[in-house]
Amino acid sequence: MAFALSLGSMQLPSARTSFRRFRASAGGEFPSFIPKQMENVKDAFARKLVSRIERLPVDLSGTRLMASCVKPVLSGKTSPVVLLHGFDSSCLEWRYAYPLLEEAGLEAWAVDVLGWGFSDLEENLPSCDVESKRECLYQMWKSYIKKPMILVGPSLGAALAIDFTVAHPEAVEKLVLIDASVYAEGTGKMSTLPKVLAYAGVVAVHKERLIGSLHCQFPWWEDATVDFMRSGGFNVSNQIEQVNQRTLIIWGQDDRIIDSKLAVRLHCELPNAILRQIPDCGHLPHVEKPVDVVKLIAEFIMEESPPQARCTLANGHTTIPVICKTVTFILVEFINHSSSLTVSLKGRDQVKPRVKNIK
Repeated sequence: MAFALSLGSMQLPSARTSFRRFRASAGGEFPSFIPKQMENVKDAFARKLVSRIERLPVDLSGTRLMASCVKPVLSGKTSPVVLLHGFDSSCLEWRYAYPLLEEAGLEAWAVDVLGWGFSDLEENLPSCDVESKRECLYQMWKSYIKKPMILVGPSLGAALAIDFTVAHPEAVEKLVLIDASVYAEGTGKMSTLPKVLAYAGVVAVHKERLIGSLHCQFPWWEDATVDFMRSGGFNVSNQIEQVNQRTLIIWGQDDRIIDSKLAVRLHCELPNAILRQIPDCGHLPHVEKPVDVVKLIAEFIMEESPPQARCTLANGHTTIPVICKTVTFILVEFINHSSSLTVSLKGRDQVKPRVKNIK
């Protein structure tokens, strides 16, 4: 579905127009470090985005590495939008949404998370644990982005976004969390696997689709992924209430990977958040419904700063976060026995998540 969105001085073109322009310029050679398998990819949006991937020098714990990203062509009038990606993936997750963000006049950066994507880690493979991923993102921000950003994290990228925001609040103006994987307790039993079994597991979950597995062609990919798995991974559930930045939660209503109940829980535990659900959409809204996602992000960026949202009881008394968290669990139990839910929150819009087939 095409749309045109006018937000003040920013005009978001129809998806049809943007895609046509993007397709027309999809030719050209790829950077020399891109795996040769990219030549077999027919997707014009993937080909265009890959042609723009760069490697930038970043200092990490005394070692210089070349971190990969897609840089904006021009600086925008709004805060930069920095796009992360999910587990064992790359900036190519944003191949459909990125051109729409640019045509909306937004300064968009698509950044590869340390250990995945198209960075050069062959000679000096650093630790790829949580601390290193956070530090690499910070050094990228400090060296190149240099101003408070709209940080966008889908799936596991949402855990990195929360972890980073709590550690470096000065670097983040707003957060966007998409089908957020933030309640898992790290990598679980994978952290205790012997290396031989860990490597076998990495190979077993190797993505079959060419675009999704393109970054897996690098010789360091297995080592970096196993290092992250055995490090314990992200565990940010206790950090959520420390995030004070205004946050947009986007959730695919038909997500079969992360239960929609957790969208409601996250909405209530974040001190200042809004929740928007996308119908007929699964775990990757930015891939499945890029037009809807860009529209929501653009509206969120241009909104006036509202008062901090807090849960409100029937008697009008404002609750403290701990009580909000308790209310959340009551709501989750209610969702288990209902197909719809309305939560009234002071300073927030009404939330009406539709949860299907929850047992």
